[in-house]
Amino acid sequence: MKHIKAYFIGMAVVSAVFSANAQQASRTAYFLDGYSYRHELNPALGGERNYFSIPVLANIGVGLQSNVGVNTFLYKSTVPGYDLTTFMSPSVSADEFLGKLGKYNHVNANLNLTLLSTGFKAFGGFNTISAGVRTEVGVVIPKELFEFMKLGQTGPDTRYSFENLQANASAMAEIELGHSRAINEKLNIGAKLKFLLGVGNVNAKINRMDVRLSNSQWSIDAEGELNAAAGSGLSIPTKQEIDAEYDTPAEADLIEWDNIKYNNFGLSGFGMAVDLGATYKLLPDLTLSAAVLDLGFMGWNNNIKGRTSAEPWTFEGFKDVAIMEDQDDYEEKKLSQQIDDMVDGVEDMINFHRIEEGGKHNQMLHATINLGAEYCMPFYRNLTAGFLFTQYIAGCSSWTEGRFSANVKPVKWFDATVSYGASTYGSSFGWMLNFHPKGINFFIGSDHQFFKVTPQFVPVGHATAAINLGFNVTFGS
Repeated sequence: MKHIKAYFIGMAVVSAVFSANAQQASRTAYFLDGYSYRHELNPALGGERNYFSIPVLANIGVGLQSNVGVNTFLYKSTVPGYDLTTFMSPSVSADEFLGKLGKYNHVNANLNLTLLSTGFKAFGGFNTISAGVRTEVGVVIPKELFEFMKLGQTGPDTRYSFENLQANASAMAEIELGHSRAINEKLNIGAKLKFLLGVGNVNAKINRMDVRLSNSQWSIDAEGELNAAAGSGLSIPTKQEIDAEYDTPAEADLIEWDNIKYNNFGLSGFGMAVDLGATYKLLPDLTLSAAVLDLGFMGWNNNIKGRTSAEPWTFEGFKDVAIMEDQDDYEEKKLSQQIDDMVDGVEDMINFHRIEEGGKHNQMLHATINLGAEYCMPFYRNLTAGFLFTQYIAGCSSWTEGRFSANVKPVKWFDATVSYGASTYGSSFGWMLNFHPKGINFFIGSDHQFFKVTPQFVPVGHATAAINLGFNVTFGS
């Protein structure tokens, strides 16, 4: 369907322009003392040394998270001359395909870019100042939608009902001010204040969709909402505004996705957030830590709001199909035209009617909880074992991860870690190499290591991958 395709293409464009779902720092490196950006995961974790960043190169994180992958939708073809086929092929059983899906199927891209950053010891603790770009991009598709696509009508009265089909993208610039200090020999606390400048935001959601397929009638009833803001330069026209064809007056304010324009860059919102964290040495060799990140809100201006039609779509079959080309109404009643009309009707029903321009839209940020435990090995003090529990809170896009790590610091200027994580998106291995001799800190690593890719370098299994790297200048003791 052209409108639906255009919408998701639009989400991809937004993700490419604005980057992707912000991951503050590598979770694998949470327990590395020499890693300069541990404070992004817990503001109580002060730096080992003072540092200032190399512009743009300070901290770069790129990644992809999904509980589905290429092999979820593509299969070996049984047709001679073809290597692959899609999940819609009759040769792929419904049980085989649907068994690979979760209740909600996520695809999230990840990129975090620190433009400038510094950390220094003063005022009785460790202080950080940083500026960067953070974004969030994701798509959520419920399993029931794929059941509808794969199975279709299975009896005289077949019904499907699903909710929370959504796609969203947001981008914002961020300025952070952080401070951590030791309360006593066992307890450290830290906090950050964040100022957020909105660049762009798109959130489209089908809250509910009911599909009924019977021998006499097909019907679809949906309820959804769209919010989009990208400064005054964003234009989302309606059919009426561009003189596009429409059948009824109610369709005049339907959004024309093919004609969306973004003329000039500008800020479109403001928000604030706080990070809070603490570490506590429970035993001489055991340290516990906890943090909650991104407690705050974002307010968007110049927001464009849309809603789906309140009227359900119904189809009672093809009427008076024209067979002979010499019929006067052949072009209107031929089968291909009636099929096109049916598809257009579904698209218009699911599409959004623009109901407001220049409004305001407020939303809570997606918070993250980190809980950590680190044990120092008594037989080799430079080796520790760590466990980090992470909960990302974002409604249907929420995910949970538990990650074990082994962390070693064989010399003063180098430490490294390997990790294994199990999460909503499957299991993965991680690693980090962290070089921090006097004067520099260079790190490179990954939270999600993949081993098999397509020729386009897309992971074959769960589409999950990540890379973190950065270069900073250190000073002081």
